[in-house]
Amino acid sequence: MLESPQGTRVTVDGRDYVAFCSNDYLGLAAHPELIEAARAGAARYGVGAGASHLVLGHSVAHHELERQLAAFVGQPRALLYSSGYLANLAAVTSLAGRGDAVFADRLNHASLNDAALLSRAAFRRYPHLDITALERLLSASRARRRLVITDAVFSMDGDIAPLPDLIELCERFDAWLLVDDAHGFGVLGRTGRGALEHFGVRSQRLIYMGTLGKAAGVSGAFVAAGEEIVETMVQRARPYIYTTAMPPLLAHVVQKSIELIEREDWRRGRIKELIIQLNQLVNLKRWRLFRSATAIQPLVIGENAEAVAVSEALARAGLLVPAIRPPTVPRGTARLRISLSAAHSAGDIERLASALNALQ
Repeated sequence: MLESPQGTRVTVDGRDYVAFCSNDYLGLAAHPELIEAARAGAARYGVGAGASHLVLGHSVAHHELERQLAAFVGQPRALLYSSGYLANLAAVTSLAGRGDAVFADRLNHASLNDAALLSRAAFRRYPHLDITALERLLSASRARRRLVITDAVFSMDGDIAPLPDLIELCERFDAWLLVDDAHGFGVLGRTGRGALEHFGVRSQRLIYMGTLGKAAGVSGAFVAAGEEIVETMVQRARPYIYTTAMPPLLAHVVQKSIELIEREDWRRGRIKELIIQLNQLVNLKRWRLFRSATAIQPLVIGENAEAVAVSEALARAGLLVPAIRPPTVPRGTARLRISLSAAHSAGDIERLASALNALQ
């Protein structure tokens, strides 16, 4: 049980650790400016939203944040949700239904898969990152509406979807593209605007989902798209209509977080430095470190028991690195999911690499 603020140094059940298991990629979760913004937000707005957005829960803090987020990711309009899971459920189920078809990368996050199933549209999955297979599925589809859904950064492999190719397919086959950028928002791109900035892509076919509890360090999520798409979600998305709005004080805090993401580009540069350092220092004999350009650095071990044993050995050495096993990842690919943060030091990476090298 976590007994300290989120960060790279944590206290769990009375013991101190260096953590490599948080999605607080930029080290903002306990940032002094965000803490002060939370105090100010609570003083101005109170604690709870008190109602759904469409009743009396939509405050000026929500409105200002939605405008800020839309401008930040270069979309006409944005809509806030209490979590990324709800945002994906809302987007897919409000935009696809019976008579439609949803096409999904096989390694997508569970929330996208659940959303596709709940939509009652035909659900077609294509092999991971296989653009040719997706093209065949789209070409053969006679669905009324076609929606392609994909993670931008895949949370267990750390690889990035080829968004330019996906956009080209969607434009060619009259389909929409929903991009879940939970692990790219704030991290990818020169100014942290995520996978879209990373690739330099824009399209009227694009629907963008970003979360605010990972790199942004706070809580919640948003969907950004054209006016017609967002208004459809306002009117039809059950996770928006029937859910109490996120506390307005958190929306107030996220506004400050977005400022920090854009202003402090050294945080993204720091992650790149740590990736290079980790790859240089880890001397692998049997295991395999995925070549990821993101803060997610998967170390594939293979067998479940060995992955758990390595994770436990690291914990005894004061290093928290979670073991990820099937069904979360494919059978035979049990791994350690190493999450890097701008708050990690070079010494932290040296300590982790030394411990891993000694365990092989």
